[in-house]
Amino acid sequence: MQQLQDYHVERTHFLPTYPEDLSRCGLAPGDLDFIFVSGDAYVDHPSFGPALLGRMLESHGYRVGVIAQPSWGSPQDFARLGRPRLGFLVSAGNMDSMVANYTIGGKPRRDDAYSPGGEGGRRPDRATLVYCTRIREAFKGVDIVIGGIEASLRRFAHYDFWGSKMRRSILVDSKADLLVYGMGERAMLEIAAELSRGRRAADLTEIAGTVYKCRAEDAPGATGVRRKTVSLPDWDTLQDKSRGKRAYAESFREQHRNTDGLNADVLVEAYGPWSVVQNPPQPTLFGDELDDLYELPYARTFHPDYLEAGGVPAVEEVRFSLISARGCFGGCSFCALTFHQGRRIGARSKESLLREARLLTQLPGFKGYIHDVGGPTANFRTPSCEHQAKHGVCKDKQCLFPDACTQLKVDHTEYRDVLRALRQLPGVKKVFVRSGIRFDYLLLDSDQSFLRELCTHHVSGKLKVAPEHITPQALSAMGKPGMKVYEKFRRAFEKVNTEIGSKQFIVPYFISSHPGTTLRDAVALAEYFRDQGGTPEQVQDFYPTPGTVATCMYYTGIDPRNGKTVAVTTEYAEKAMQRALLQFRDPKNYRRVREALEQTGRTDLIGTGPKCLIRPYPPRAPGPGARGGKPTKPARGKATKPTKVAGGQSSSGRPPQQKTSRRK
Repeated sequence: MQQLQDYHVERTHFLPTYPEDLSRCGLAPGDLDFIFVSGDAYVDHPSFGPALLGRMLESHGYRVGVIAQPSWGSPQDFARLGRPRLGFLVSAGNMDSMVANYTIGGKPRRDDAYSPGGEGGRRPDRATLVYCTRIREAFKGVDIVIGGIEASLRRFAHYDFWGSKMRRSILVDSKADLLVYGMGERAMLEIAAELSRGRRAADLTEIAGTVYKCRAEDAPGATGVRRKTVSLPDWDTLQDKSRGKRAYAESFREQHRNTDGLNADVLVEAYGPWSVVQNPPQPTLFGDELDDLYELPYARTFHPDYLEAGGVPAVEEVRFSLISARGCFGGCSFCALTFHQGRRIGARSKESLLREARLLTQLPGFKGYIHDVGGPTANFRTPSCEHQAKHGVCKDKQCLFPDACTQLKVDHTEYRDVLRALRQLPGVKKVFVRSGIRFDYLLLDSDQSFLRELCTHHVSGKLKVAPEHITPQALSAMGKPGMKVYEKFRRAFEKVNTEIGSKQFIVPYFISSHPGTTLRDAVALAEYFRDQGGTPEQVQDFYPTPGTVATCMYYTGIDPRNGKTVAVTTEYAEKAMQRALLQFRDPKNYRRVREALEQTGRTDLIGTGPKCLIRPYPPRAPGPGARGGKPTKPARGKATKPTKVAGGQSSSGRPPQQKTSRRK
């Protein structure tokens, strides 16, 4: 991080976190209207939910406090600000707590960018559940509203990768009173207004963007929302061994068909005598509404209590970045944004972005560089078509997959104008685009001047894009365009950079073991890397998390979009081989690569020829004091043969969950 002093802002500029902060405001414990409990450290920046919603509520006259990363061993830390007048607002943080705590292999993470000093282990597993339990112990009968990414993606019954089983709606398991899903600003203001009138959170059944519980005979009960009601498969059906997986795929498809506030239905999921009811989403925020949110008086840094620990690493990238838009109509199977933010794009005005940029230039430590101007997809700033803007997104059709919709409106003019205006500001040397672009959308633009301008002014040597794979069946399962599209973009990128005399590179992202991919697909991808002459920098093992089409495929073996069967890799050994193939040049991957090639009948790729991936013999580990790790031939007379991947998988094919004494 930069000099820590650059991040220091007096604690009086933050929402109260301890009783002494209340005293400075002339308040006492118990005087606050709302208290946020978060799994993240407290960073007062609009990229962090408690800060964004907290400042919004404060601007409407509510008194708000924050308890960040409380000690969860007892209810004591949850009571330090007293009992809130209206309720607790609980979130696991910007990341799912299980993803934050564990790698795909089940190993505890040592690092957490959202914690002081980047230290892992400062939030519990399933943080939303733990926090609600401790709050109930501290204050009987207090209202609890849950939200954030962890709650939003678990609002219905869902497959839990870490337990390798189905789990109930988090609203049921947490015993909270109400769940806010998606980007919850409008819903939160409506909830606050109703609670101020004396109503209880559990009785709020009419607010869009929320999920509530009720007796089965009272469902759907969405008195303020005149929509069709759809009954999802109930909990008993989802657990049935013979029909549960097919039922879950059908349920998930229906959930994904209803993510737009303009045309979504009311969804009901039964749990015996009780039901969980999802009201339609809140309408997407646009223009002035978004501008007002992002221009509230944030401290724009981490709380000074974290200075001694070295600050909070997550603030590094966002402190000098601008959030341009929300939502994504890309439709990638492995992404949860459709389920959380929705597919309709809501963008801030150019004037608001310029005002915020001028503010950034005055912050300590600003060196003239705006790190990013983007969102889920940087070059999406307008609704995909006129129909979407008026009637909502199409329920059974994607904008870009399998082919671009004929009604798709492709125009980079507005985004280009924003970038041009930002780089003209006094004190701004460079404006980068780092949040990633959708290259297939860019190629559809008849005016290719944006690509030239992007390469000339907004790439910091490397441009991140996400082709993800190369084989048709893998890309189809991922919801990504064919490899020919990526190759066309790569050639166009190289051509433009040659013309402008710039040496810049594409950094492509790839995923291994994604549902719909097989070991043969991984071999084909390895051959692609061989022919390209490089090793991918960015490779990610598929991580099944709630709320994605891909995770539904992983659990059920069914593509919920069309009901067809897909290949799924769940065995740890095969997943390890797929990952090793993508980085076959690394000597430590030799044994797994060889085993994969033998299993797929591709021993023609073992040898010394130019088309081979590995040699017939394993590389020898460098001796003591050796600097290199180059492969060497084995000593004469000593035969070597590939060693099979060690066992140790659980019955589900994954490494057994490792127990740890850390506070996870």
